[in-house]
Amino acid sequence: MNIYFTGTQQKKRWLEIGKWLSIIFCFLIAIIGNIWFSNTPVYLRILAILFLLTTATSIFRLTEKGKIAIDYIYQAHREIKKITWPSPNETLHTTLIVSAATAVMSLILWGLDNLLVRIISFITGLRF
Repeated sequence: MNIYFTGTQQKKRWLEIGKWLSIIFCFLIAIIGNIWFSNTPVYLRILAILFLLTTATSIFRLTEKGKIAIDYIYQAHREIKKITWPSPNETLHTTLIVSAATAVMSLILWGLDNLLVRIISFITGLRF
């Protein structure tokens, strides 16, 4: 493993570090500015925060990790489009089946619980 970087790699590394520091700086300015300028109108603070977050997002898209994240989101979006979603009718029927099964199971468990309580109270001599 080569731990030494060439000149181009070193420049790219420092540029990447600079981008991440810029992102952190934008977030810090947004937080500190919101606290520091708490007397200014809210709409101006919201505009400033939106500008700083947009700037941070734009810089994030230029980083290596940002490019990977954007590609991942794009690929996930393409996969979602490939999925065959159930029809509303099929969804309704499945929901009703699950609801009916839940109701039946709850009645069975309620009956079993009552039966066990009566058996135990009969054995111990307690009257309910």
